[in-house]
Amino acid sequence: MKKILALILAILMVASLAACGGTNDVKTAKVIEIDLTQEQYAFGVDKDQPELLEDVNEFIAKIKEDGTLEAICDKYYGGGAPEGVTSAEFDENKDQLVVATNAAFEPFEYMSGDKYVGIDMEIAKLLADFLGKELVINNMDFDAVCLSVGQHKCDIAMAGLTINEERKESVNFSEPYYEASQRVVVLSNDTTFDECKTAEDVEKILNGLDSATRIGYQNGTTGQFYVNGDADWGFDGFKAEGVGYKNGSLAIQDMINGNINFVIIDKDPAEFITKSLNAVA
Repeated sequence: MKKILALILAILMVASLAACGGTNDVKTAKVIEIDLTQEQYAFGVDKDQPELLEDVNEFIAKIKEDGTLEAICDKYYGGGAPEGVTSAEFDENKDQLVVATNAAFEPFEYMSGDKYVGIDMEIAKLLADFLGKELVINNMDFDAVCLSVGQHKCDIAMAGLTINEERKESVNFSEPYYEASQRVVVLSNDTTFDECKTAEDVEKILNGLDSATRIGYQNGTTGQFYVNGDADWGFDGFKAEGVGYKNGSLAIQDMINGNINFVIIDKDPAEFITKSLNAVA
């Protein structure tokens, strides 16, 4: 009798959990499909290597014209097969192209095992081949990427870099190769921005928030300056508390975990990371 009673209680408990939502309680994220900024990505070249800048600009023009750039991007947005890139060991006695990156910015640069993957990384390999050099990739925090080139520790920064006057103090920017923007990421059941139609609509809501609201971003990126405000970037900032992370994945995961309210990061990483995290939720 006791065993039967225990079985009935167990069944009732399972039914109760199902009625309360079960797996429906799993949190996911969504991207608000409104561009908050208009930006251009470019590569940051060592100022003491003007000939490299000329070669890089020639290369960019070539891959734009012959469709190579579009083909690389289609691998990441059109369901193609990305190609991993292997970095050689640095050797000052070899003719090498040393690239500074932050391999936590999907789909532009990230790791798959011991290989570098992403739009910028595939471009880096083709650029090294174009120059007849061996490719070396130095992976570092994003806010150190331009600095490392400015200090002549690397030849070029390839890390989804937005052209900006402040960064021009450290590097010479190539011609742009990609159009970008910032977007807001929220929990899937968050309706805060659902009625917004324009960037102005979103900013009106953001301006109405106080320090009780926490907005995440990747350190050193446009998102940080957009949230906190920066005169050089032309952003006024907001009263909400800004919270920095080493990469966008950590920021969005922390939002899903309930520790921050929103995340503001670059459009394509926002889409890529959100899709990846939702797939394992």
